Amino acid sequence: MNNNSDLNRSPSPLHGIFTAVPPRYDLVNHIITLGQDKRWRKLTAVACLKGNPSCILDLGCGTGDLSLNIARLAGKNVQISGLDYSVPMLELAKRKAEKAGLGDKLAFIHGEATKIPFPDGHFDCVGISFAFRNLTYKNPLCELHLSEVFRVLKPGGRYVIVESSQPQNRLIRALCHFYVRIFVKSVGIILSGNRSAYRYLAESMVDYYSPVGVREMLLRAGFIDVTYRPLLLGAAGIHVAQK
Repeated sequence: MNNNSDLNRSPSPLHGIFTAVPPRYDLVNHIITLGQDKRWRKLTAVACLKGNPSCILDLGCGTGDLSLNIARLAGKNVQISGLDYSVPMLELAKRKAEKAGLGDKLAFIHGEATKIPFPDGHFDCVGISFAFRNLTYKNPLCELHLSEVFRVLKPGGRYVIVESSQPQNRLIRALCHFYVRIFVKSVGIILSGNRSAYRYLAESMVDYYSPVGVREMLLRAGFIDVTYRPLLLGAAGIHVAQK
């Protein structure tokens, strides 16, 4: 990415943690989700490959876990690209792909979600794992991000999102919020050393939209047939929206 002025206007303090990858970034993710993030990304990869797409984008790919899951399950002719604005994360993603023997199946690209460097109607599927919240929660660029995803999808293409969510049951939701405020925030701060980022993470997870709210957001952006699959009693979920 050559011009990240739009991104720098994002209010999220997570920008710092993404551009300076802490040594234990992946470890923190595994711990705070009790290891479930690995399973959730595999399920998301399966959802991305539904309908036999030939061209897939992993948006906000980070250290490449969703891209790698897709590459392991996809046929040899499927084109898979990972896009992120964090150079350190992209370098880590490339190393992980090479180590897994998947370097020739993946292309990691430096860019941003508000200026996706691909032509209109290029992708059959855009997947995003645990970056959707950061792009939409109190983010003034939310509508631009959604319109860019819509633009680069082919007609009939699908936007597959795995993200933290709000359990429907009030007791489970309260317990989930307690877990996030006490355990997730504390572990994230201790292991990463980035207090502001994990304070923001806890706040955004507790206050984030319900599945209905996400559905309405996607419908307003022009998507249709929005579906939702709850994970871990609704603490997270997979949304699928069609262009």
